[in-house]
Amino acid sequence: MELGLIGLGKMGGNMRERIRRAGHTVIGYDRNPDISDVESLQELVSKLQGPRVVWVMVPAGAATQATVDELAELLSPGDVVVDGGNSRWTDDVKHAEALAAKGIGFVDCGVSGGVWGLENGYALMYGGDAEHVAKAQPVFDALKPEGEFGSVHAGAVGAGHFAKMVHNGIEYAMMQAFAEGWELLEAAPEVTDVRDVFRSWQEGTVIRSWLLDLAVRALDEDEHLDKLRGWAADSGEGRWTVEAAIDHAVPLPAITASLFARFASRQEDSPQMKMIAALRNQFGGHAVESK
Repeated sequence: MELGLIGLGKMGGNMRERIRRAGHTVIGYDRNPDISDVESLQELVSKLQGPRVVWVMVPAGAATQATVDELAELLSPGDVVVDGGNSRWTDDVKHAEALAAKGIGFVDCGVSGGVWGLENGYALMYGGDAEHVAKAQPVFDALKPEGEFGSVHAGAVGAGHFAKMVHNGIEYAMMQAFAEGWELLEAAPEVTDVRDVFRSWQEGTVIRSWLLDLAVRALDEDEHLDKLRGWAADSGEGRWTVEAAIDHAVPLPAITASLFARFASRQEDSPQMKMIAALRNQFGGHAVESK
């Protein structure tokens, strides 16, 4: 089939290559003319035969909104837009309604796989009407990993990005657990080779996983992570997961704590710990450190 792909960055560029390897035609557009196949969205749409499928792979929020708005004016009834970025599921409903008014279908698709997706495939979670999903199915089949698993029609519009959001929330908690365990091992003088402890867990343990494999890879590159600063961003999906948990009255203590741990990483000198130190000094005469 033919596909229009908008956004050819780290993920989008590799996705274009994987889809082409599966024998499909991909016409890609990016603001960077060095990697773009066409000069504009209008040219991209004009080169596709109807009914068209156009996949949007740009940052969530304003960039996705602007792209969907422009496509709404360029596409025709019967065409389908797939949002494969990390959009909030509530935005999907608005996009689907706006496009439906013009007879254009909409599918939201959470994509996981990062820089490894080109060779290993991408895990896909998509939401939307069955007829719209069917038009994009050959692309989903091309992108997914080999084998039985790796893709799912999660439900109605919004379900794909909701599922990806929860996936990322779980990822937050898992990474935090590995990080805490690594720090404790590094702090224990009895443990003389933390890297090989992590490596030993890769076989036969209940915590063996791709994240563990990546942790070992990182330690092989920098055994004590001395080259890194202890700072970690949050993409937004961790926050959205916690907000959704509040809306649904679902307790998420581990995921919530892992999100707050990211915030702690951004403080050079914790204001909260200043108060803790002051209180300990007041009630118990415990020592404090001055700047």
